[in-house]
Amino acid sequence: MLIPCPYCGERGADEFTVIGAADPMRPEPDAPMEAWVEYVHVRDNAFGPHRELWHHVHGCRQWLVVTRDTRTHAVHGAEAARR
Repeated sequence: MLIPCPYCGERGADEFTVIGAADPMRPEPDAPMEAWVEYVHVRDNAFGPHRELWHHVHGCRQWLVVTRDTRTHAVHGAEAARR
């Protein structure tokens, strides 16, 4: 699988580490415990295109948001995680 790094170009997935879904929002520090439990432990089992957080460990060391189809592992794009 090739990841189109916006900094280094297309690279093999073995240069990256995937962390998981890119969309969960971190609760406020004073949020109820239930919000923290859901944030840390509850994840959707995505079927189809999915946004994931990847770290280019053996390259530019930047964080990326990669859109990947979980059925086929086809990568549809990558963008810098910074906003």
